[in-house]
Amino acid sequence: MIEALEQAEAAVAACFDTAAWAVSERDLVAALDATHRIEHRLAAVKLTLVRELDGRGTATAQGASSTAVWLRDRLRLGVGAARRLVELAAALDAAPAGVRDALAGGTVDLEQVRVIAGTVETVHASAGAEAADKAVGVLVEWATQFDATLLRKLSTRILDHVAPDVAEAAAEAALRAQESRAVRDRHVTISEQSDGRLRLAGILDTEAAAALRAAIDPLTAPTGPDDTRTPGQRRHDAIADVCRLALRTGELPENGGDLAQVVVTTSYDGLTRQLGTGALDTGLQLTPEAVRRLACDASILPAVLTGAGQVLDVGRQRRLIAGPLRRALVLRDRGCVFPGCDRPPRWCDGHHIRHWADGGDTSLANAVLLCGHHHRHLHHSDWTIQLGGDGHPEFIPPAWLDPTQVPRRNHYHRRT
Repeated sequence: MIEALEQAEAAVAACFDTAAWAVSERDLVAALDATHRIEHRLAAVKLTLVRELDGRGTATAQGASSTAVWLRDRLRLGVGAARRLVELAAALDAAPAGVRDALAGGTVDLEQVRVIAGTVETVHASAGAEAADKAVGVLVEWATQFDATLLRKLSTRILDHVAPDVAEAAAEAALRAQESRAVRDRHVTISEQSDGRLRLAGILDTEAAAALRAAIDPLTAPTGPDDTRTPGQRRHDAIADVCRLALRTGELPENGGDLAQVVVTTSYDGLTRQLGTGALDTGLQLTPEAVRRLACDASILPAVLTGAGQVLDVGRQRRLIAGPLRRALVLRDRGCVFPGCDRPPRWCDGHHIRHWADGGDTSLANAVLLCGHHHRHLHHSDWTIQLGGDGHPEFIPPAWLDPTQVPRRNHYHRRT
């Protein structure tokens, strides 16, 4: 074996020293196919050696705690890769002869072997040895056509091909087991960071995942060519928009006797001079810009305090763009009015053209609908809003974007 491997190593070295540019395209393709087959065959030899060394206890005899740890040091592998090598060697040793022959023959790779071995084991447990033997032939044939990922998908219906009489019952049992795992494993972890941000992690069950997708997918598309947000930032903003929509419905359960809402506390003097920071009811701080933006939203309850700390105004009803006024706003704007945005009214906040803290009144002539993204953008950019001669909103772009500052409109929601 050592002599044969040394000859193979010399042959491979000679191939590497051959100038590939001088080889015809047809021969290059043939050489690639041959290299791939040899790679698989060498993998089969490697697994055989690992399995034998593991069985003999070579690693522990040489002072290592396990074969995986020994392989990590000997072959300079990551411990995960070394562990997978030992596991796959054991799986190949226990696999039917057809699987080992396929790997040794260079027709399947290691990942395909892993899929085939696992599937055959499942078939043997649910349908018996005869069906398992049939499954080997079918899966090896599929492996010559499909990669490991697609092979794994196809393998879920293997019983339809090798044991159709038990396939339906097995599929139902697998589905119930999958549902049980989903119910057991569902969770969401919320970790508060030192700066007040939250880290979300978790696993949603199938139904919750579908509901989340249905809710946020329409909101994750870029809003236009000027939308520079990353996909992750768009998903973040979409989840925030869904939460705002839920707050706006007024149908959430009460929390401590109060309706579900976000409370922002600030001073009246600081708010009007655009200098005052704000505090959420959780104790976290907000910038003055964030306070002024949140004050536009009817789902945010601003608690404005005097210099002495006394409550001056808590969510004046005349400030909120709600009820008949919001309905009139929806009829006029039909959705977010920022040019090029297609967000519908239910995803939009009411925004004061002249901020209420600056003396702006709450009226149809001083309000527009803006989606969450463009509401934030407007509070941090040089765009300005005005009503045109026909009473519909139009936006004046900043001079750096358009030196002529020609007013722009959203034509997406036009009636005709």
